[in-house]
Amino acid sequence: MLTEASYQSALYAYAGAAMLALLLMVFWLRRSWGRGWLLFLFLGGAALLLTPAYPQDGVDTLAPALIVASFQMLTEGPDSAMHAIRPLGAMLALAVVLTLLIRFTLLRGSQKSETNESPASGDQAASA
Repeated sequence: MLTEASYQSALYAYAGAAMLALLLMVFWLRRSWGRGWLLFLFLGGAALLLTPAYPQDGVDTLAPALIVASFQMLTEGPDSAMHAIRPLGAMLALAVVLTLLIRFTLLRGSQKSETNESPASGDQAASA
């Protein structure tokens, strides 16, 4: 049985590993994907990996909702996993809304400057 300290340590270790995995994935894909897609990958991954849920009724501890939903769907069917699927869907929808909001406000100017500037046009401007 877990004590309070070991339960908190396990939650911190899981959250830290999830964030490290997301940051490494964004770092790895930063050159091949656009900033908007990287932001969606990070926020969507955080929503899927870090959303908590109760494993079953009468339990005071939380577990990652993706794991709870997966195990409940495999063992008891989709109806019993709805208590974990609903928060996952809500957090994923929030990630999509935040991504779109940030993409069309903060990242709006950076995408245009990257596509309009090419190495050939920079050389012509320097020689003129």
